[in-house]
Amino acid sequence: MIVKDEFLSRLRKIFDLNLYEVKVWTALLSRGTSTAGELSNISDVPRSRTYDILESLEKKGFIVMKLGKPIKFVALKPEEVVERVKKNLMKYAQERTKRLETLKGDEVLEELNTLFTKGIKFVEPADLSGSLKGRQNLYNHLDMMIRDAESTITIVTTAEGLNRKLEALMPSLEKCKKRGVKIRIAAPVNSNNQKVAKDLKKVAEVKKLDKIKARFVVIDSKQLMFMLLDDEKFHPNYDIGVWINTEFFAQALEQMFEMAWREMKAVR
Repeated sequence: MIVKDEFLSRLRKIFDLNLYEVKVWTALLSRGTSTAGELSNISDVPRSRTYDILESLEKKGFIVMKLGKPIKFVALKPEEVVERVKKNLMKYAQERTKRLETLKGDEVLEELNTLFTKGIKFVEPADLSGSLKGRQNLYNHLDMMIRDAESTITIVTTAEGLNRKLEALMPSLEKCKKRGVKIRIAAPVNSNNQKVAKDLKKVAEVKKLDKIKARFVVIDSKQLMFMLLDDEKFHPNYDIGVWINTEFFAQALEQMFEMAWREMKAVR
């Protein structure tokens, strides 16, 4: 059986399998039913590993072990595999979520916080900085920054970025609004994001940004995150952001923004 490496690589990413697992699985798919020894020969996976791999695939819902001797394994329809994997992932996510929820009142979290607060005393404010790769990581960090906001949130983004902000950050922005945090958002507004801009007006003051193209967020004039790449030209996985805890730079940037803010037109 010959399966292209590119196809195996795609399967690994889609189904979160290792190389041996995709080799054995595709080998079984090509046969329908087979023994571990046969699959070892077909897939070029060491016989000593094949039984472990088959057991792993069975637990994950990719195959079924057939009763009788010799022990054989049966391939399931790919559509059925997709449904089983989806259900297993949802179950796993729910279990992990419950486990993490129980930590809120647990002594483990208290000890972790103690370690963090003790360690933070020895960190210079300027050292609280870092780079983040991938848009999902950027938004996870932005969400954390926004949830910790005490007085002000300033967001400057692109037209498409405005749509993403509504989807990813709206729940946290709503909570900040209820706490009395002042939120300002500046972005290009067009026919594709006009409705989003109006929805964001429920929690923030939104103005049209026409002459400047930038992506940054300032929290409480202390924390700053700015994105280095044009979101129209780069894939989300390659997006890069820099997070800095610096009053000096954050205040300077917000003062410059203040001058531009006065010239912007409010979204109606």
